[in-house]
Amino acid sequence: MKVLTKREGLCIACELCEEVCSQTYFKDRNREKSCIKIESGEVNKISVCSQCGVCIDICPVEAITRDKKGVVRINKKDCVGCFMCVGFCPEYAMMQHDDYIEPFKCIVCGLCVKQCPVEALKVENIQVKAKEQAAAAREK
Repeated sequence: MKVLTKREGLCIACELCEEVCSQTYFKDRNREKSCIKIESGEVNKISVCSQCGVCIDICPVEAITRDKKGVVRINKKDCVGCFMCVGFCPEYAMMQHDDYIEPFKCIVCGLCVKQCPVEALKVENIQVKAKEQAAAAREK
């Protein structure tokens, strides 16, 4: 499964990852429209989707699924904008913005990784349990 991993101890809160994300996803350099959030502190906190799939189980209209790489995706045509996925996300990584009627999240494009000057972010392929692999295979 493809995931974006984080090393918060390395993050310098330069905000480049947020900028490239919002520019890529929405063609707007606006941190509020980023699929990754940086919270500055003694140790900077990075909120990004772990691809856990809690949102898949929560979605009442089944608009959220996994692709063949294990990345959780939102089908905007099926989404009704209830934002339950936002409220139940354990990583606080399902995002919403008042300009849009559906949520958005990281799709592990990796552009933030390329921008990060301290390598606090990394795209990795991780092994998942056999049950999860079978479920992902059925969704292809």
